[in-house]
Amino acid sequence: MKQILMSLCVGGILMGACTGKSEQKTSVTYEADTLLMLVGSYAKADQEGVKVYRFNQETGDAVQASALSGIENPSYLIPDQDGTHVYAVGETEKGFTANALALDTLTASLSLVNSQSTGGASPCYITVSPDGKFVLTANYMGANITVFPRLANGSLGEGHAIAFQGKGADKERQDQPHLHCVYFTPDGKFLLANDLGTDRIHAFPVKQVSGTQATDLLDEAAAFDIELAPGSGPRHACFDKQGKHAYLLTELSGEVVAFSYDGKTLTQQQVIKADTVGAKGSADIHLSPDGKFLYASNRLKADGVAIFKVSPADGTLTKVGYQLTGIHPRNFTITPNGKYLLVACRDTNEIQVFARDAETGLLQDTGKTIHTDKPVCLQWVMK
Repeated sequence: MKQILMSLCVGGILMGACTGKSEQKTSVTYEADTLLMLVGSYAKADQEGVKVYRFNQETGDAVQASALSGIENPSYLIPDQDGTHVYAVGETEKGFTANALALDTLTASLSLVNSQSTGGASPCYITVSPDGKFVLTANYMGANITVFPRLANGSLGEGHAIAFQGKGADKERQDQPHLHCVYFTPDGKFLLANDLGTDRIHAFPVKQVSGTQATDLLDEAAAFDIELAPGSGPRHACFDKQGKHAYLLTELSGEVVAFSYDGKTLTQQQVIKADTVGAKGSADIHLSPDGKFLYASNRLKADGVAIFKVSPADGTLTKVGYQLTGIHPRNFTITPNGKYLLVACRDTNEIQVFARDAETGLLQDTGKTIHTDKPVCLQWVMK
């Protein structure tokens, strides 16, 4: 097993090359294949809703390193690009927040920096702009998205909310806009906002030269919509590494919609079923690191992960398998080396660790389950 020797400077005693002298040297050993994994969950504010694990992507073993309380329902979170800060939603219908956390990657500890109101209830997704200057949330019950300036110390400035109107074909689930995901195109030209309530992807051009105010990021006047099938309910999406194809998971119709992307808009190529039992609970979607397979989680009936092979010629999909999981699988993640797929199963209070076959894309339960209360979001800290 490869290892990294990390040098520290503590209390003025030399550890590495901190003082230019060689009085004393102490090394802390960490395995090179060990990553930090962030876990967001449904929890009361006085409970430890955010947890940090050290996960070895070669062995599949995990050890909890730290936890943080103080945020109600930190159900979705994301680290920034340099791994020094984490941004988490507080998914509530009252007191809804976006929260900035400082992360010490050496000790794997978190501390709350500040919180801002999203101006919209039940924020369920959060992301950081490619330039690192802004943080954005999708507010499920607020019928809006919110843009926050990211300040020099990593804290969040006051947000700017962008509201939407309309409804969808499903009278029970689509009585208003339900923003579920905000994400940038790989070329950074557009912010896309998936609206489960109106069956649309709202597309906002990103301003060429952005300032530091919340209104400086998006060209709202030039926004346009990409319409989807009535009653489909767009939820999460992902792009391939080449930035030529996007894959959208619809929660209500349980389908994966494959698009081509030309730098101007998304063009639909294919629609294929992920949920074949009509559960109306499709949740998350990710490509394998090598781009050869696509995975989509489904809840409420036949809880599990649908597996698709990606055509290298045109990006279209062929279904190759289905892996049953614990109850109510939400967000899932794949290790950077592609060896494991981890699923957050909310209602069985566990994160399941599956070994992934790189040739077939199929999954096998390793039995190395991480037991934790109501997990719903998993993210790697990449440094």
